[in-house]
Amino acid sequence: MSELTLVSCMFGGLLLLIFAGFHIFVALGLVTIAGVWAFSGSFDLAMTLLSTTLIEALREYVFAVIPLFVLMGEFLARSGAAKDLYRVMNKAFRRLPGRLAVATVAGNTVFAAAVGVSIASAATFTRIAYPEMKQQNYNDSISLGCIAGSACLGMLIPPSTLLIIYGMLTEMSIGKLFAAALIPGLALATLFALYVVGLAIFRPEWLGETKGNDQVQYNEEPLGRVEYIGGLGTICVIFLVLGGIWFGWFTPTEAAGFGALLGFILALIKGLKKDQIVESILHTGRVSAPLLLLLIFGSFYGRLLAFGGVIDLVDGVIGGWGLSPGMLLVVMVFVWFIMGMFIDSNSIILLSIPIFAPIAIAAGYEPLQFAIIAILAIEAGILTPPLGLCVYTVKAALNDPAITLGQIFKGAAPYWIMLLILIILLVKVPMVTNYLPSIM
Repeated sequence: MSELTLVSCMFGGLLLLIFAGFHIFVALGLVTIAGVWAFSGSFDLAMTLLSTTLIEALREYVFAVIPLFVLMGEFLARSGAAKDLYRVMNKAFRRLPGRLAVATVAGNTVFAAAVGVSIASAATFTRIAYPEMKQQNYNDSISLGCIAGSACLGMLIPPSTLLIIYGMLTEMSIGKLFAAALIPGLALATLFALYVVGLAIFRPEWLGETKGNDQVQYNEEPLGRVEYIGGLGTICVIFLVLGGIWFGWFTPTEAAGFGALLGFILALIKGLKKDQIVESILHTGRVSAPLLLLLIFGSFYGRLLAFGGVIDLVDGVIGGWGLSPGMLLVVMVFVWFIMGMFIDSNSIILLSIPIFAPIAIAAGYEPLQFAIIAILAIEAGILTPPLGLCVYTVKAALNDPAITLGQIFKGAAPYWIMLLILIILLVKVPMVTNYLPSIM
């Protein structure tokens, strides 16, 4: 059997297991064992490679980063800090048109940095922001599209779980990845906010700005001391954690531990009860364990690709197509969009990056540039119909049968377009991603 046939069988088997309902890490493990066995002719070698990967992965200090950042986000989310943050942002932008939508974008920007997961941001802000928008007569499609679109910032604004996974898979500096993502993340949030303000100016009735000829009155409760502590405290936690990494005060793992401690202190100030603290810790385990298993078996899968020369083989096949670097990237982005319709973002990273990253770098893309482009494209994938995961999360959190998926997809479409615009910008101007890491 030729190497190309073996590789085709390997990827075909992987897709078959995924669509048959097997968990991603199980599918990766089975295919990798079978692949190493087929390439080497030795089942013992396959099991030795698996055991070596498991031992090395469990000894990695950096593996503590994910559960610690997840724990920080859990403390902030369960303490009610997200709602406080939203209300503080709403008050800060009270003079802007479309203030509630702008507050949603701004709140999601900070909260995304706290939790690092877009799905969590989408579910949280659907429950917090949508009722407020509904009260002020916002168009349902506009308000829910804003929540789904801005929730995607969770993948890009550091400390993003996807950036951590990307760094572990490619052995890149997580600190430099965080720095590379900051300017694009803030640029994307600004673009989202400008779109909302423009919409409020030219279509004010869609954002509750006018009702007939009368201005809609928004009955806002005054902010108390506790709300300010929760909202501004969340912002301070993020700045201290990320600032500590960028200024060299902490390693990413130490910063994650410091962030979890600050989140715990803020949660205590906010009055988080003992049973809620215990539930935060338990939920952190439930979220982190599958991610760590994915990482372990993703590393195992990456070793198969290196062991069998799969990357060189795929590179040779794609090179035979004669694609320019631009067209090569278009093909990769298209693949990410398709994958985003069916599987979660973490799995997309694990399945595609070990193959795509070396090929893209060989084609002339800077490593940090390609990393952020990949994250953005995967972000866009979870907004892509018919199975955009972020849109489905908003729909599930809403629990309103009167709102259709089509309405949410329609409202999220402009944010999808803005993601593509930023991808094009990063392709043309790599310095956007490389500037901050270069001065660290």
